[in-house]
Amino acid sequence: MKSSTGEYYPALDHIRGLAAFLVFTFHFLHASPDGPVAYGFVPALPLFAILDEGHTGVSLFMALSGYLFAKLLDGKQVRYLPFFANRALRLLPLLFAVICIEAYRRYLAGEDLGTYFTDVGKGLIFPTLPNGGWSVTVEAHFYLLLPFLLMACRRFQFAPLLFVAAAILLRLALYVQFGEVQWAAYWTIIGHADQFLAGILAFHFRAYAKGRHWLALAVLASFSGFFWWFDAAGGFYHLGPRSAPPWIWVILPTLEAAAYAFGIAYYDTTFARKQTSLPFRIMEKAGSYSYSIYLLHLFFVHELAAFINDSIMEISNFYVACLWSMACFVATIPIGYLSYSCIEAPFLRLRLRYVVPAAADPIPVRARRAAAASQPG
Repeated sequence: MKSSTGEYYPALDHIRGLAAFLVFTFHFLHASPDGPVAYGFVPALPLFAILDEGHTGVSLFMALSGYLFAKLLDGKQVRYLPFFANRALRLLPLLFAVICIEAYRRYLAGEDLGTYFTDVGKGLIFPTLPNGGWSVTVEAHFYLLLPFLLMACRRFQFAPLLFVAAAILLRLALYVQFGEVQWAAYWTIIGHADQFLAGILAFHFRAYAKGRHWLALAVLASFSGFFWWFDAAGGFYHLGPRSAPPWIWVILPTLEAAAYAFGIAYYDTTFARKQTSLPFRIMEKAGSYSYSIYLLHLFFVHELAAFINDSIMEISNFYVACLWSMACFVATIPIGYLSYSCIEAPFLRLRLRYVVPAAADPIPVRARRAAAASQPG
């Protein structure tokens, strides 16, 4: 997907597509412990544990946002009113459509719409928007903080590390106070700030990731191993006889941030050239329409998995279910295309340019004042 500045980075669309697939697969397999695939099964290969805990795809989206905006705004001055207007044009039309569809669905089901719209109103601050819209709230909070973050990074290159340390300390304080921190760590910017910040930092140090194949393999193996342990210890739903300690959510967002930020920088710098083979083209399309796929798939993914399990074949086997999830995800891309074309694209054409070269002075009055000061008398 092209940004409003005209740049297009196909490698980052591949990563968007992967993030959407992770979230889709998590909901396809078991959005609840009662899903068609028993939650608590530990895959033999650690890499598959990331699919079993596909909720982590949200963290990948967040790290990608931090990296992408650092890339788009690097060396430029930002006009923040057009910037915020562009983000609204990007996110709000589809979100509004989803809110309306969900309201209609609840109306047909005879549910209380007053409570629903109260939650929608709270969604400006709390993670109460429907169908994954809670993550849009987290993104919006990041955009509000972005001017301050960019200013801090210009003054001190390692400023993101200080903010990550502050976020860890805040989560630790919440854990000490309440005995758990998973809700804040997963559903709010208190946890996802780590990923945004790591993405920004990874862009500035991206040259150190380029071509580091063995390091990338080591990061993938370590991250997969961690999630294999986390999955075996009960994972997101804390199931199993030896549930992961609740304090793990103090550092889990940071571990995700480090692994994903490095992976994004590595992939973007090492495989920046457009890939033409079919799998990459599919992931590129999935990435282009990932926002639509992400917000819309919860309307049908549970029913789709149940239909396959009840009417086509049993998918209680984890690996079989993953193959079906992949096939269904690819089949969802046309839905994403229709949503993008009909709902997103018309508003995206209204976006404004919000950056100017850093060398340019966007306030001509400065030049006039300097010239006036140089005149005698």
